[in-house]
This record gives sequence, structure tokens and C-alpha cells, in this order.
Amino acid sequence: MPHDFELDHEHEHDSGLHDAKNAKSIWDQDHIVFQTVGIDIGSSTSHLLFSRVHLHRHAHGLSSHFEVIGREVIWQSAIVFTPFKSDASIDAHLLEHFIEDSFNAAGLKREDIDTGAVILTGEAIKKNNARAINQIFAQDAGRFVCATAGHQLEAMLAAHGSGACALSKSRAQCALHIDIGGGTTKLALIVNGEIRGVCAFAGGGRMVAQNGSGQWSRLDDHALVLASACGIECTPHSMALQDNRRLIARAYSQVLLEILQGLPLSPLAHSLMLTPELSLDPKPQYLTFSGGVSEYLFGAETADFGDISRLLVQEIIAQLKHSISIPVVEVAERIRATVIGASQFTVQVSGNTIFLSDPSILPAINVPVVKIELGDVDQLDANTIMNSIGQQAKRLDLTAMDRMALSMVWAYEPDHGTLRKVASGIAGFLGQDGERIEPLFLVIQGDVALSLGRMLRQELHLRSPLVCIDGIELKELDYIDIGALIEQTHVVPVVVKSLLF
Repeated sequence: MPHDFELDHEHEHDSGLHDAKNAKSIWDQDHIVFQTVGIDIGSSTSHLLFSRVHLHRHAHGLSSHFEVIGREVIWQSAIVFTPFKSDASIDAHLLEHFIEDSFNAAGLKREDIDTGAVILTGEAIKKNNARAINQIFAQDAGRFVCATAGHQLEAMLAAHGSGACALSKSRAQCALHIDIGGGTTKLALIVNGEIRGVCAFAGGGRMVAQNGSGQWSRLDDHALVLASACGIECTPHSMALQDNRRLIARAYSQVLLEILQGLPLSPLAHSLMLTPELSLDPKPQYLTFSGGVSEYLFGAETADFGDISRLLVQEIIAQLKHSISIPVVEVAERIRATVIGASQFTVQVSGNTIFLSDPSILPAINVPVVKIELGDVDQLDANTIMNSIGQQAKRLDLTAMDRMALSMVWAYEPDHGTLRKVASGIAGFLGQDGERIEPLFLVIQGDVALSLGRMLRQELHLRSPLVCIDGIELKELDYIDIGALIEQTHVVPVVVKSLLF
């Protein structure tokens, strides 16, 4: 199987300062070191990783904006099967033991960790599971980002976390990234490092698997669909035959091939789709893979874990060799293609244009950021903005009813007509039926927060609580904490937590 190995690396050089004391003083003023933890809890497997993250203050003025300049892994756990009870809910007690044992093995305590991220995917995002897991981290509220990742957000996390986005940017090429997990497969089209589109379909390495007694009794619903398409029974008895398991793996690989080729989807493929289809425009120039199944693809794993992962890989390789001529490039991370922690820095924002509909809204913790691209001024249109917000929110598995921070760059004159178009687009996305009760946070890179807030509240009669602030630069997959208003200076402290990959 052809693939390249491209590993980015960094070098540290001497500062050139001969006075060690002065050098240390300058370093201490402009550098921060955080210890972080990234915890990934999924349908099939869970793992965690401790890192040390180095941040450097921006050079201009007395900026309080720090950027990540390096990170090192301190300790990483084994990858374990996520513990489930007989009723298919996560065993939070066993999961907490795994996390505590990992802290002990790493020689760390909870108070040693400055910040972190807990990512829940698959079965873990179900309400009862998410509630139980949140209890494990209740004492860390505010320091940890706890994100529930649906199919589209999970596809984005895998694309970033594997290194596929960084690779696409360095190559200035279009890539299609495929993350094959235990029960779902996520794809992301990446152009020059930017994710253009994502999709997901049901099927993965543990959709057919053995129980502790060796019976092939884990039979997911989508395995039943694939078995039916092959004309075989999906029962523990029939799945004991490797030929039947191979037929299911072959049917899965054919569905994947349809998507990779951009073909009209068959009824079988349609029945497995968990999201809208992915448009392959532009055409990908190479493929990258991550997820547990990909470990077999590159020969990093050979052991049998009582599932069909190896059979899937054999069938995928056969399809790639005979039906598609596109190279496969190995990325830096595969089964650990997930967040490694959360960086954190505080920015004091100008209070001149802050809008608060109700000061009691603040403080707010771990608000997900939805980044909006408004475009050229002559193309501004309320309906286009409304649809754009909806599409971006959906990628993060958010709806108009959810708490979120809309982030935008204001590069226009602050005239009434332009402000009205943007405000109308925001109001259109949120709806005006009064159903929304969660506060909306607008974070604007530009001095129009007060004007936009007043227009939304007074002219468009937005009913939900509203906070508008300016002076902060955010990006996709950020989370923010907004502190209470400081009356003396009329500013609010904002902590930006960026997921690191």
C-alpha cells in the first residue's frame, strides 16, 4: 500500500542573550506553560493523554494574546474498551477508575492540570451517559472543555487531530480524510488545510464483534442492514463463520468506494448515511486515514480484538487497488486522532462597545464558537448570512436553540444598512417565535458590538438574552469563558480555550 511519511518537527534555538538572569525574566513575562489533559470517550474505545503546552505572548505592545509555540506529551494511557453496563449505558464508575488510575500512573493529581478537554462521541453523547460523565468532571468545571461531538463535529476533530488538515495546508492540496471507528465512518474534504465539507455513515470495525465468551453477539443495526443486502442472516451463529463476516466487510467497503468516487449513492449507501452526502468538489488529490481500523491499514496493529477491523481493511485495500487510482498518505496520528488538550489565554476586551441585555447572564463558561464568514460588502444579504450561520452551526452539531458564540470579523463601514443586513441574518437564524431561551454571544472583531446589540434588541426585537463584545480573535473549534462585567473599567475578561491537535 503506497504511502508517505511526513512528520513536522520544531527546533529550539538559544535566545542569544548572554545574561541568563535577564533572559529568564524576559522569558517569564512572555511565556506560559500549561499542563493539560485530553480525554476521548467513544462508543468503542477511550483513552487520555497528558501534555505540556508552551505559549508565547504576541510581540506587539503589551498584548495579552498568547499563541501556542510548542507542546510535548507527558504521558498517554493505553487505549481501552469503553466500559458499558448490560443496559448499554456507560459504566461511569469503571470509567472514573480508569481516569484516576491514569492520573496515578502518570504521577499527576487533578490540581496539577491547568486545563483540559473531554470529548464525547458516539454512544457517550446520549443524555444519560453525558450526564454521568459530567459528574466525573464536576470538580473541574470551568477548567475543562466538555464537548459532545456528533457525527459532523467528530469528522472535523478527526481531520484536525490526525494531522490531515496540517498536511493539506503544507502541501497546498486537496485531501479526503477518512476516519473509521468502531461503529461509524467519518469523512472530511480538506482544501489547503480548510475543511470544505464532512459526512458520516454507519459502519465500523466493531459493528460485528465478540462478547467476553467468544460469541459473535455484538451485532449493530447497520450490520443487520449490510447482512440483509448480502442475503445472509446476521445472528451470532451465522457471524461465527468468517465467510459471512467477510461479506459484510465487502459490502461496507463498496459503500465507502461509492463515496470516494463521488458516485450517485446506491439505496444501501443511502440507508447507512448519518448526515447529508459529501460533495467532492474539488476532487481529492490523495487520501488519509485515521481511527482504530486504520492501524491495520498501515501495519501498526496486527492483533485480533474479536471484531471485523482486519477484514474491513483487507476489503478496503482490495477496492483501492482495483477501483481507484488515488494515493494514500499516512498522517501523524491515527487511533489517537483526537484533541490533546486545551490551550488557554485571557484577553481584556474594550468596554466601549459592549452590549449586555442582562448582566446576570455573565459569567458564562465553555461556550462553543461558531465562526461566520460574512464575505464582501456588496454580497451581504440577510438570507445568505442566515443560511451560512445555519450551515456552520450544523457542522458543530448545534441548532438555533443551543447556547453558542457567533464570531465574525467586521470589515465594513458601520452604516445602518450594513448593520441591518447582518443583524437580520442573525435574527433569522435564531427565529422570532420566542422558543429560544439560551443566551446568544456575539464576539465581533471590530467596534460595532454595541450598535449590533441595540439593533437586534430594539429594532428586531430579539427576545433571547444577548451579549455582544468586541476585540477578540476566535477560530473554529474554540470555546470561550466570559467573566462578569467589571464595573470600574467596564470590561469583561474572556478566556479562549483552543482545542489542540
